[in-house]
Amino acid sequence: MGSNLKLIDFGLSRKYGTRTGVMRMTTIVGTAYYIAPEVLKGKQYSNKVDIWSIGVIAYMLLSGKPPFAGREDSKIIAKVRAMWSA
Repeated sequence: MGSNLKLIDFGLSRKYGTRTGVMRMTTIVGTAYYIAPEVLKGKQYSNKVDIWSIGVIAYMLLSGKPPFAGREDSKIIAKVRAMWSA
């Protein structure tokens, strides 16, 4: 029996960039485990926040656990926010 890994979440996707330049995003959206600290600040951010999410996925694949664990989203988000000031 083989294992499958599927990464899909296009519900919040959008086309990045415009003809006149780079479009910045400002909406605070995402799953608590994978959301980057820049997104939580509520200011403009770019597609570079996806690198954070990829890092979280890599950590989970290697260790078998999330880097910022918690029973509630608010606890996880508090730990992610703490990384911004670290």
